[in-house]
Amino acid sequence: MTMEALKVDGWRIVPDDLTGTAVLALLQFHLDEMHQWSPPASVHAMPAERLRQPDVAFFSAWDGDALAGCGAIKHLDERHGELKSMRVAPEWRGTGVGRAILRHLLDEARARGYARVSLETGRPEPFHPAHRLYRGHGFVECLPFGDYVSDEFSLCMTLDLR
Repeated sequence: MTMEALKVDGWRIVPDDLTGTAVLALLQFHLDEMHQWSPPASVHAMPAERLRQPDVAFFSAWDGDALAGCGAIKHLDERHGELKSMRVAPEWRGTGVGRAILRHLLDEARARGYARVSLETGRPEPFHPAHRLYRGHGFVECLPFGDYVSDEFSLCMTLDLR
């Protein structure tokens, strides 16, 4: 696992312990939006307490002292990881920080030896920018994995890293 700050596309991406005010505020914003846009049974975003668990590596992306975004990778098994909590701060949308976080998480997955990385997101319009980002990096729609179930709201995607 990467333990130091890296520059990806000009963004400083660092392992994060989820104790900083800015990071906690962005995660709360993320959770609030997920509850706004999603039916209760389809909100799969993790709160900070869950993201601090040993099976999750959480990273924050910075432009100087300003938090621009965050993302995490959850260990599912020796060959499979799941992207979690991908979020760009509203004022940084469209700047490339989401792409940089995704690239960093994919590099992390490869360093761990994962054969694939998967994710769950929503299907409705507010999630379409995320769909474009993931598809642009080779993700394709897949059947539900882990504890996810098939429904008209959730969209599961996966990327073969081999």
